[in-house]
Amino acid sequence: MKFVHIADMHFDSPFVNLADKNILGDLRRMQQRKAFKKVIEYCKENEVEYLFISGDLYEDKYVKLSTIEYINQLFKEIPEVQVVIAPGNHDPYIKNSYYNKFDWNKNVKIFKSKIEKIENREIVIHGYGFDDFYCTNCGIEQYEIEDTNKINILVMHGTLDGASIEEKQYNSITRKMLEEKKFDYVAMGHIHKTECNTNIAYPGSTISLGFDELGEHGMLVGEIEKNNLQLKFIPLDEEEFKEIELEVNDILSKEELIEKINQLEIKNNEYSKIILKGNRNFEINPYDIMRYVENERIIKIKNHTKIAYDLEKMVNENTLKGLFVKELLEKLKQETTEEGKEIIEKAIEIGLDALE
Repeated sequence: MKFVHIADMHFDSPFVNLADKNILGDLRRMQQRKAFKKVIEYCKENEVEYLFISGDLYEDKYVKLSTIEYINQLFKEIPEVQVVIAPGNHDPYIKNSYYNKFDWNKNVKIFKSKIEKIENREIVIHGYGFDDFYCTNCGIEQYEIEDTNKINILVMHGTLDGASIEEKQYNSITRKMLEEKKFDYVAMGHIHKTECNTNIAYPGSTISLGFDELGEHGMLVGEIEKNNLQLKFIPLDEEEFKEIELEVNDILSKEELIEKINQLEIKNNEYSKIILKGNRNFEINPYDIMRYVENERIIKIKNHTKIAYDLEKMVNENTLKGLFVKELLEKLKQETTEEGKEIIEKAIEIGLDALE
């Protein structure tokens, strides 16, 4: 049996990181549609029997009816493919959701919060869907496979081995427990990074949603028989988020820094974040620098530099600078938050510039 497994499409995401860069947010939403069409075309051309969508197909808060109609129209183009959707924390099956009130095509199965199954002579598809924006107990621990001779597949959204309080709010289940259940394949969603080294797999987000999702994004395609699983990743996203580090040690002015940034070679299919590193010789305001960046593909500038001054040496100077630095370094040692430390470091920098 051939299948395609996707998750975390997040249709109609606001793309906050891109929204203030002219039309890039809108372009990214068009790229979502393009990637999803590729999924449908692959299903058409490769005799795929099942399309597993493991949650967060759309953003419940932002999704438009026209987007739902667009998705459903594409499902109509693959009538022989069983589309299986397990709603997640961004698209839960709630009273006013489109999962509940929209008339989906007949080849679409949407799982609810009680574990359900669909089956034929050889295959059983089990599934669970969020019925709220959080889930702390889906019931899978008490669930048992009835016929282990068939191919048993679980489609679900959730976190494997979640340890933090936040992770446990999103259907945290243990890998060990899932392995003991003896599913032949577990189609997971929620983690936006591809993990497909075992039969418990995440395809990752279908397209990257930001700079915390670097690298390739796409879908998993598989062929499965009893005790035999072949799985591979196929990239779909034609764009890629990149981080570029730029050392500032030898840069002596804002103007020179802007020139260096504008000279960077960035491909037309890359969204880039510039990370400034090293010891700075002048005050750096990333928001001010961004005003002069010419390449629209540079989305963000992050300042990870440190003050170039030898502050510990200055403390021992019997000068106004020394007294100023000593007082602020004492405040810096007492500060517990990163934001507070950044403010004090900035105050030291501005003060020393003024005392020159």
